[in-house]
Formats: sequence, C-alpha cells, structure tokens
Amino acid sequence: MSTDFSIRPVGIPAPIQIVTTSNAAANEAVQTDLPVSQTVAAADTGAPVRNDVPNHENISRQVVFDQAAASFVFQVVNDRTDTVVNQFPDEAMLRRRAYFHALDMKSEPSRPLSTDVSA
Repeated sequence: MSTDFSIRPVGIPAPIQIVTTSNAAANEAVQTDLPVSQTVAAADTGAPVRNDVPNHENISRQVVFDQAAASFVFQVVNDRTDTVVNQFPDEAMLRRRAYFHALDMKSEPSRPLSTDVSA
C-alpha cells in the first residue's frame, strides 16, 4: 500500500499580475549599484488586478487511468498539437507511485485459487 496521500487542486491556475519595475518610484529611488531595470520597487497599486479566466479554445481536459501507477491522471491537452500542457500528478509522482505499486504487488503473498468444491 502506498503512503502517498497528497491532494492538490486541479484546474487552470489563477492569473497573476505582472509587475514592472521601472516606474516613477524606481526612477526617484535612492541611487544603488544596480541599474533601474534590475531594481525591485513597490507594485503600482493603481492598476486593478483581473482574475478573468483566459479563453482557451484549443484546450481540452481528459482523465486517464495509469495502470502501472494504479491511479487516475488529470491532463490538460492542446487540441491542435495533441500535446499535454499540464497534468496532475506529474511524471515523477507517477513513476514513484508505479514503483511503490510494484513493491506492494510483489510483497503480497500469492494466494492459491479457491478449489473448494462442495459435493
């Protein structure tokens, strides 16, 4: 029996706001050894953050059962290229689960088939 019971959310990750560092606060900051393009400044609070889910017309979702790992795999697939964009659990986790599943199958004592015949 596997000891891996990690649960993670599945779906499209929430979009994040990209913060540019060359703004008025960075230009007026105290002189440093770094150029302005490489400094870190406070985020501009005037720009609203949008949490809209982008429209992915070429994306589909599918669920596949991996027999070696004995678990379901949730995949986001690009329909045009048929490539997996994202999947849960990832390949490393599937290999780990397949390894532990193989160990579990090997360690189970082989039981004889029931040949009980009531006569």
